[in-house]
Amino acid sequence: MTPGRGPMAKWNLNKLSNVSQKGKPMTKYTRSEILDKAKQLVNVERATEHGDMEDNLTTIAELWGVYLERHVHPSDVAIMMCLLKIARQKSNPTNPDNYLDLAGYSACAGELSAVNPEPEVKAVKFQGGNT
Repeated sequence: MTPGRGPMAKWNLNKLSNVSQKGKPMTKYTRSEILDKAKQLVNVERATEHGDMEDNLTTIAELWGVYLERHVHPSDVAIMMCLLKIARQKSNPTNPDNYLDLAGYSACAGELSAVNPEPEVKAVKFQGGNT
């Protein structure tokens, strides 16, 4: 449950107005085609349209961090965008854009995690009495 916002609603696809594609077959895509198209989108088309991926996700992370009142890493943004695409599958499971963007965001998260891994937080052991 989100603090101050009540419990999260359960999905009921029958009440959504944009489920006209539900049950209709998507144009045939192979996994290689999805990955190749996602690579083109991430490396060329989205970069041309939105600018540098790391700069963009860093800006989003900073804005989300202010709103959430906690640190958000750019790779967290990419993972949460993956979750957004997964959620969109509920209302339109045949939209190929969801699969393409999911692959692209996942690749961005992997790259950012490898380049900027989260610092390891080591447990501190206290010895002695109270001070």
